[in-house]
Amino acid sequence: MVHSGGNLRDLFHRELKDIYFAEKQILRALPKMARNAQSSELQHAFETHADETEQQIERLDRVFESIGQLPRGKTCDAIIGLLDEGKEIMEEFADTEALDPGLLAAAQSVEHYEISRYGTLKAWAEQLGLTEAAQLLDATLVEEKRMDEILTKIAMVSLNEQAA
Repeated sequence: MVHSGGNLRDLFHRELKDIYFAEKQILRALPKMARNAQSSELQHAFETHADETEQQIERLDRVFESIGQLPRGKTCDAIIGLLDEGKEIMEEFADTEALDPGLLAAAQSVEHYEISRYGTLKAWAEQLGLTEAAQLLDATLVEEKRMDEILTKIAMVSLNEQAA
């Protein structure tokens, strides 16, 4: 499908709606992931990230406001697919030693998607001279990278424990 007349600002707004939808879906998924996680460390990471995600949605509200748009989501098939994988893992590997590693892998796929999206949106905001939006998006990008590092550490510790 050829679309004419769009510019970078339109694309920025489109992808902003995409990540807004994604964050709302992630916020709905995290409590279930926390309840299903076996390790208390992983449960805590998911609970903490749910709190962060609420703040990230508020930050996105401010980004929309800064560009004169109402906060609205647009269905993001990518995040639906990633979260569905997490659901499948919870169903297929419930009460097994593979559950936490599976949840970690699913959560990191989500984090990597978010890191990619926020990095791109921040770069576009800077290119468009949207200083406030760029700063808000960077604050979330830093949190997403930190969450990814936390998940990596939990994965390394649990893998080392299983190997021992």
